[in-house]
Amino acid sequence: MASYPIPVFYFKVSWNNQDIGFSDVSGLTQEIQAIEYRDGLTGHAAALKIPGIPKVNNIILKRGIVQKNNDLFNWFNNNGAPNVERRDIIITLLNDEGAPVMIWTISQAFPVKCEGPGLKATGNEIAIESIELTHEGISLKTA
Repeated sequence: MASYPIPVFYFKVSWNNQDIGFSDVSGLTQEIQAIEYRDGLTGHAAALKIPGIPKVNNIILKRGIVQKNNDLFNWFNNNGAPNVERRDIIITLLNDEGAPVMIWTISQAFPVKCEGPGLKATGNEIAIESIELTHEGISLKTA
């Protein structure tokens, strides 16, 4: 049986054990910043590099606006300090049979930006809303 790369269009996003429909997910990025260090004793001309603090990007979720569903806007507006509602977000990439291939768990996420659609009288695009989430880390599990 041939093995092919998994396409990116079949995925699901969930929180609180409820699947939430999104058309776009971005920001699944992690990096470790390198710290340069020179001790002055070893005689190395170049600086030594050691791993520093891990850094994660904000996650951006986008979806088409559905009538009478403003749960993202409500979550954003109800998050004034100290009453921040944090959620663990699960993003699952699925294969063509609907089975999980990769599962990203976003820990302790809360919204920092909520954006409505760009409106124009001459357009015929779908109204898209987005929410930007900050969080405390990403873990990845392969199924």
